[in-house]
Amino acid sequence: MEKTERAIVRGASVILHPETCSLSPCILHPASCILHSVSTTRTNIVLIGFMGSGKTSIGRLVAQRLGFQFIDTDTVVVERAGMSVTDIFASHGEAWFRNQETSVLRSLSILNRAVISTGGGIVLHEDNRELLSELGFVVWLTASEEVILERVSRNKKRPLLQTEDPRATIHELLAERRPFYEAAAQFTVDSSDLTHAAAADLLIAEARQAFGW
Repeated sequence: MEKTERAIVRGASVILHPETCSLSPCILHPASCILHSVSTTRTNIVLIGFMGSGKTSIGRLVAQRLGFQFIDTDTVVVERAGMSVTDIFASHGEAWFRNQETSVLRSLSILNRAVISTGGGIVLHEDNRELLSELGFVVWLTASEEVILERVSRNKKRPLLQTEDPRATIHELLAERRPFYEAAAQFTVDSSDLTHAAAADLLIAEARQAFGW
């Protein structure tokens, strides 16, 4: 069996991680083979994924339904820096921004019962990937390149997409980041054809299994 394979669970496209399943081949309901074990006692849901994958919109809905706090790491970085992400990139550069992301993740280690939406490039640092797993149940929200382009085109303030060919930039960044998303994720949902409500339902159901609620 290949490292990952796609299946349909409750009408949604998800990525299975068979190497973490106790059965080989996976013969039960696919949902029983999706989860990595949750290696922390913190009952947070941590959303990772590329810009435009739905982390903020879906995350807010999940938090509302569960009665959890919602945290957006980009927002925390912006509040601490006193300037927008675009201005941070222009004034300090991407490396400085990434260091601030790490600082924010460390400061969130005291949280419980929170949905944490993270920046698209947060997985690039190895330290961050470890911190993510310590924070809670890590979910990778993904989408097709076409859907991502359509979504992010609505926002002209994405600093990494201020290029002559945003489509090519999306392709290159996704190719670079995909292995890191896969390594960090305990559950993966393709939001391309899902409503926010359907994606939230799926995430909540799997979080309940992961935490034994």
